[in-house]
Amino acid sequence: MRPELNLKINPMKRIKYILVILLATTLNSCHDLELDISTQLTEDNFPTREEHFVAAAAAAYSAFRFDYAVKYWFLQTLSTDESIMPARGGNWYDQGRYEQLHKHTWTADHGFVLDAWNYLSNVIANTNKVLELIGEGDDADRLKAIAELRVLRALTYYMMMDLWGNIPVVTKFGDVTPPGTTPREEVFTFIENEIQESLPYLSRETGLPTYGRPNKYTAYALLAKMYLNATVYNGTNRLNDAIIACDSVINAGDYLVESDYKKMFFFNNGPSIKEFIFAVPFNPTTPNGYMLYNRYWLPRSLRKKYSLNYDPSAPMSTIPSFYAYFDDPDDIRTQLWLTGKQYFFNGTPITVNTTKIGFDETYTGSDAKDPIVYHVELTPDIELRGSRPFDTGNDEKSWNMGYRSIKYYPDSTSSNRNQNTDLPVFRYSDILLMKAEAILRGGTATQGHTPVSLVNEVRSKRTTADALADVDLEFIYEERTREFVGENWHRNDMIRFGKFENSWGFKTDTDVRKRLYPIPTNARQLNPLLEQNDGY
Repeated sequence: MRPELNLKINPMKRIKYILVILLATTLNSCHDLELDISTQLTEDNFPTREEHFVAAAAAAYSAFRFDYAVKYWFLQTLSTDESIMPARGGNWYDQGRYEQLHKHTWTADHGFVLDAWNYLSNVIANTNKVLELIGEGDDADRLKAIAELRVLRALTYYMMMDLWGNIPVVTKFGDVTPPGTTPREEVFTFIENEIQESLPYLSRETGLPTYGRPNKYTAYALLAKMYLNATVYNGTNRLNDAIIACDSVINAGDYLVESDYKKMFFFNNGPSIKEFIFAVPFNPTTPNGYMLYNRYWLPRSLRKKYSLNYDPSAPMSTIPSFYAYFDDPDDIRTQLWLTGKQYFFNGTPITVNTTKIGFDETYTGSDAKDPIVYHVELTPDIELRGSRPFDTGNDEKSWNMGYRSIKYYPDSTSSNRNQNTDLPVFRYSDILLMKAEAILRGGTATQGHTPVSLVNEVRSKRTTADALADVDLEFIYEERTREFVGENWHRNDMIRFGKFENSWGFKTDTDVRKRLYPIPTNARQLNPLLEQNDGY
């Protein structure tokens, strides 16, 4: 008797479970294996039901998850004033890749630029493959699955368009014809059409039933993001369209601004978060995609405080000019930064046993090796010291330079450094702030909303400060900076607000052409039809 494939999985675990299955399949496919696998699912009956389509689509969703929180995050975060990752005594210099991202001195040979290009290209290839597997048909489950995958692919193309501008567009799996470079304005139109054609078939369900997959409101959120940035992408004014897309989410009545900001980013977050429109599920036991934020942000000395099963690496911090946006001590978003002297939860100081030279490697006294007990203190400034490039030194003073974010709360439940925290892509507060910005930029107000009413709706759940009487575009920028730190949107915001060319930290480059990354050298070697971006 042949075993029957059981696809009736608990919906709460369905997506993460599928990713585990897919990883095993992917790893096996890397070897020449002869396996006799039989199942009652055949070409005639798979995929035909919703469970089948969800299982088939796992390749696409797993690919999307793979580097969203690593290489893509590096390009989106380290190229802004949000964070900096200097070498600490030579550690983490890595051929200058983090320095180049901070200073905007990257080239077409930058490793993360290639990694992110390959990551997003792989998502598109896997999605095209799944769409071919699903095939054509007019049954409702199939049409919904196709629509979800087309929106996932549209989101991926949006990410590529945002990073590189003119990019190749491929929609057929197995097409070996090298694609040429499609102009950014045409990519914009392609993405818009993909979303609009998919909208009628997407589910209106929110929360658990569609968690981790695009629903109708994911599509509207993506359209709103595109239209708000249209002046950057194709030089058109689509502000009223952005407002209409935001209203389509608002009018659903299924989302709200969460009253507990910290809860949204805790390691047990998930479908219960009413602010998540689309999120990427992560599971520390599935090595097909890593969520390692606290590995980079958390000081090494705080492992015991947060009961972690690994030593944090601690190279990443913010810079003083960015932390200056967090100027309200009663704002929960300010409270999610580690600053100053550090203490255990019971008030006991966190200390490190070291020496005078272990605390400060530049110390030259005869008692340099005398032991001291250092009360860990995070200081705001990043000071480059010594002869090594972009380096703060290899001592306690260095490792504690810069304030650190614990917005994504350290995961004490994980047996490794990979967190269990799901990452939001679109949140309801983003919808409200995008609508406020669109109105301020000249769009037509609707439903009695004003920019200040929309901003206050968000802030009422974030701070005990009095409601605002008025807002301007600069305040919208600052509020977005506070609200979405670490969520892969700050570079996008800086470009739209004309701030990406500013100087910050050790960055002095003002070249507007750096709004786009270069097409990687390796990609152009494989496909000579790809045209390089201006300035590279």
